[in-house]
Amino acid sequence: MTGINEDYDVLIIGAGPAGSFAAERLARGGARVALYDGRPEGEAKACGGGVTSKALKAWPFLLEAGGRAVTEVEMVSPAGECVRLKLAEPFAIYSRCAFDSYMRERAERAGASVFDVRVNASGQKDDEGRWVVRSRGGMSWRGRVLVAADGANSATAKRLAGPLSNSDMEVAFGYRTPLNEAQDAPTVIAFLPGWAGYAWAFPRLDHISFGIATAQDTFEHKALDQMLWDFMVGYYREREREAASSSRGGLSLEGVGGVEERLRASAERYAARIPGLAPETFDSRRAAGNDWALLGDAAGFADPVTGEGIYYALRSAELFAESYLAGEVKSYERRWREDFGGELRRASKMRRRFYGRFWGGPFTDRMIKLARAHAGIRRTLRELVAGDQGYLDLKRTLARRALNPF
Repeated sequence: MTGINEDYDVLIIGAGPAGSFAAERLARGGARVALYDGRPEGEAKACGGGVTSKALKAWPFLLEAGGRAVTEVEMVSPAGECVRLKLAEPFAIYSRCAFDSYMRERAERAGASVFDVRVNASGQKDDEGRWVVRSRGGMSWRGRVLVAADGANSATAKRLAGPLSNSDMEVAFGYRTPLNEAQDAPTVIAFLPGWAGYAWAFPRLDHISFGIATAQDTFEHKALDQMLWDFMVGYYREREREAASSSRGGLSLEGVGGVEERLRASAERYAARIPGLAPETFDSRRAAGNDWALLGDAAGFADPVTGEGIYYALRSAELFAESYLAGEVKSYERRWREDFGGELRRASKMRRRFYGRFWGGPFTDRMIKLARAHAGIRRTLRELVAGDQGYLDLKRTLARRALNPF
């Protein structure tokens, strides 16, 4: 490795989608960029890997990353009722190892210098006013602008913008389980009974990602883990029953008997914290200064209702690159607030209502019950999954379409 005391224009800590995309855009614009990837090789971020159709439309090149296209989604209410939605605009599910590698390779091809090393930024500058980052091995690099793009636990983001409280965080955990490439497994989103959150089954090219996302300040691992295992076992058993009735192959566990035992022998566990900022935090926490910026999860840019963050990671990277190349890093603060800040703040205000009550019962129960009977409600849910339906007017739209389904 080279680069001892080497100078760059921009130092980007974290080579996930946000960091890599920012590095690519900056390098294409002529900036000298260092991108640091401190994640061990082959270690994927704990993430369902879903990329909305909104993101695919904004950046069509993402289709080249080798995801699994999803044209149909099953949504399950807390009471166990199910509605199947055929999507007008598919979204995609990616292995995060493959997706992140693809984005990083694009940055490297654009001219960014990529370093496979974990670095620390002290928060202090050298005598010439440049940021310094160092590795444990004694390497050091200097740059005029420092960017934190290394996730919700970013130590650099804490130094630059302050820590986030537990009430501003969510927890996602789950398991990766077997799936043969040729098998057709459904994508399922199941809202949790008695909890603010949801579980998912996201089939990828060679495995299924199961997971649960919920608020950190109310997190109870034992109860939620049991709920997830019940969901996983039920998912496989239902697929095995369908396979037996149609003489098709199952989902790699060979029969209904002993499903849980086989899953426990093969499942790989993962867990992570993801941001779910309160409206007041969106108002007060900054994501940029004169010579620093936070991107993606490090900035708290994730949907507080669903936890989805890839769209906001990429869009924040794009807006930061535009600000830097225009010669005004600090303008990134205004740009993200004008572009998607209001959307995230509205989603934050909606979170409790989304998992609250509506027409005498849990909103998610009522939403799916209505969708089973009304084409207009199903259309609204399809738009919500696609990223085209916002939260601010979701209940009004559902109420209007329940009365006029077409």
